[in-house]
Amino acid sequence: MTSSISPAVLELATTVLGSGPPVVVLHGLLGRARNWLTIARGLERHWTVHLADLRNHGASPWSDEAGYAAMAADVAALIEQRVGGRTRLLGHSMGGKVAMTLALARPELVERLIVVDIAPVTYRQGYEDHIRAMQAVDLAAARKRADVDAALAAAVPEPGMRGFLLQNLASADDRFRWQPNLAALLRAMSEIGSFPNELAGRIYTGPSFALRGERSDYVDAAGEAALRRLFPAIEILTVPGAGHWPHAEQPAAFLHLLEPCLGG
Repeated sequence: MTSSISPAVLELATTVLGSGPPVVVLHGLLGRARNWLTIARGLERHWTVHLADLRNHGASPWSDEAGYAAMAADVAALIEQRVGGRTRLLGHSMGGKVAMTLALARPELVERLIVVDIAPVTYRQGYEDHIRAMQAVDLAAARKRADVDAALAAAVPEPGMRGFLLQNLASADDRFRWQPNLAALLRAMSEIGSFPNELAGRIYTGPSFALRGERSDYVDAAGEAALRRLFPAIEILTVPGAGHWPHAEQPAAFLHLLEPCLGG
C-alpha cells in the first residue's frame, strides 16, 4: 500500500448481487449501500455488484479517522480481499472522491473509474447543518419514525432531504439510533469537502467516466477542468432531468449511460 493510503483499515459491510465481472459501488455522505439497490438490480444479470457501506456509515464500523485516505484504504482492502483483483469502481459524491483517491493512489486495483456528480475540487456547501439537526433530535423521546421526521422538519424543511436523512435511522428494542458516526463526520467536514493535497501531480490514465446530473451544479467548468487534469482519458456524460442524485432521480436514464461505461 502506498504512503498516500492509510494502513489502518476497517472491514466494510458489503452487499453482493449478481454474477460476472466485479463492480464496486461507493455511496455518498450520509448514504449507504442500499441506496444503490435499484441500480445493482439493473446490473446483476451481467455483473457482480459489491455495494459497500463506507466507514462511519450504514452497518460498517466507526472510526475517528473519516478522511479520504482512510476510506480509500478500506476500499483497497475490500478489493484485494473480497473482490480478488482489479475492478470497475463507481462512486457517488463523497464516494466518488473516495474512488478518485483510490484510482490515483492504487491504479493497479482500478480497471475502470466512474464518478457520479462530483469533481476533485473543494466544495463550500456542506452537510454540517443537516448533521447538527440529526444530532439535536431527542431520539429517546421518539416513539415512531414520524416523530423523528417532525423533529427534523424545522431545520430540514425539504421532505425529500428528510427522507434521505431518515434512511439512516435504525431501531431496536423500541429505541431509535442514528447509524452514521455523526460526531466523526462533523469533525471531518472540512476534509470531506476538499480533495487530498498529497495526490497533487498524480494522474490516472485508465478508462474514466463522469456522470453528472443535468440540474446539478457539482460539476461546473472548474470541476470539469479538474477531472480532465487528473483523469486525462475521462468522458463526461450528462444524465437528463437529474440533480445531484441521478441514480435515484432518473434511474433508467442513469443505467442507460452507465452500462457502456462499464465496458465488456
